[in-house]
Amino acid sequence: AECGVNADVEKHLELGKKLLAAGQLADALSQFHAAVDGDPDNYIAYYRRATVFLAMGKSKAALPDLTKVIELKMDFTAARLQRGHLLLKQGKLDEAEDDFKKVLKSNPSENEEKEAQSQLVKSDEMQRLRSQALDAFESSDFTAAITFLDKILEVCVWDAELRELRAECFIKEGEPRKAISDLKASSKLKNDNTEAFYKISTLYYELGDHELSLSEVRECLKLDQDHKRCFAHYKQVKKLNKLIESAEELIKDGRYADAISKYESVMKTEPGVPEYTVRSKERICHCFSKDEKPVEAIRVCSEVLQVEPDNVNALKDRAEAYLIEEMYDEAIQDYETAQEHNENDQQIREGLEKAQRLLKQSQRRDYYKILGVKRNAKKQEIIKAYRKLALQWHPDNFQNEEEKKKAEKKFIDIAAAKEVLSDPEMRKKFDDGEDPLDAESQQGGGGNPFHRSWNSWQGFNPFSSGGPFRFKFHFN
Repeated sequence: AECGVNADVEKHLELGKKLLAAGQLADALSQFHAAVDGDPDNYIAYYRRATVFLAMGKSKAALPDLTKVIELKMDFTAARLQRGHLLLKQGKLDEAEDDFKKVLKSNPSENEEKEAQSQLVKSDEMQRLRSQALDAFESSDFTAAITFLDKILEVCVWDAELRELRAECFIKEGEPRKAISDLKASSKLKNDNTEAFYKISTLYYELGDHELSLSEVRECLKLDQDHKRCFAHYKQVKKLNKLIESAEELIKDGRYADAISKYESVMKTEPGVPEYTVRSKERICHCFSKDEKPVEAIRVCSEVLQVEPDNVNALKDRAEAYLIEEMYDEAIQDYETAQEHNENDQQIREGLEKAQRLLKQSQRRDYYKILGVKRNAKKQEIIKAYRKLALQWHPDNFQNEEEKKKAEKKFIDIAAAKEVLSDPEMRKKFDDGEDPLDAESQQGGGGNPFHRSWNSWQGFNPFSSGGPFRFKFHFN
């Protein structure tokens, strides 16, 4: 029976070896599992399985197998050398040194001896660098500590404690994103590392990334649902996250006033983190701009741009507000600054072209100015303004020939303005920088229908559209 078991083990070992050579790692691993189960004292089975684990990048799983090999066969130098490599990568320098020294004492091959000598030198250097790093950290010389730790972690890549120490140095040096990178590595290297998840979450929170902060603090609570600091932080982040999500939904629905109120609540909820104040103001600036409240938009966007002069979103929103206020030079300047930082943004390019067209247009005839209304005026406001001006400048109101001619010109401009601005299609053309009544700006010509004498307007009733009213003039 014992011979039969050994034969099966040999079969598994041989098949596993062939599969390993063919690169079929998962299948090879299955064979070596079977070999270990068949003969728990077969050091070759453990060694082969450790080799597969290493090939699969599972060094944590390989280490116990290599230790078992050494227990079963003390003079197996290849296994001891391999374990020394893994221990060195984990930063277990004393244990690694012990393995390399024992390799040298156990009649190694020439190559093994050379490798063990080389690794011993490296291990000694790591010991020296670690002492220097710790001294620098204790002296609050975090830049020097980082330099030493950089060199150590090139060799001791799996040392979770040293990564956490470097993360602490990065935090002290004001480089939170680099700290996050080290802490993420540490959370994978060390089991149940709630502290790493907590720190990552708080760092993301301080950077203004509430979504990633929430995701990381949840990982902490998965490991320990009673973790006091994680739970307290989770409640704060969740509350903030809910406010921001709600505000963004309101923006999508065009409910800008309600969204502004939510973002004001965000600033009150987290006044201690400047990033949330800036981001909230950036979104409030956007809401005011979209809600066509240019004065408020310009004020809040300017507050954001004082802190972040290159904030493209605030530049675009302020430029839009400037357009409503007919401050074309300022709008052009904002669009040009935004374009310097994001030259491929189509919205910026289109906005800049529009602002340039409107500037040229403003130097010619401006129908909004003629009627004395804002660019965002509703149709009712346009009709109302038109009626008032048409009544005021009707040529029949004037007896003096010179005044009558002036009134005729004014009246024609008023009629033209009403014609363009009360027609959605013509108004859109005008808003895009094209005068629909200007022959020069119309492709294919066509002449200006309003460029005619007062005689052709005789009998014209300026109040015939926009309502049921009819007016009759009686002039002497």
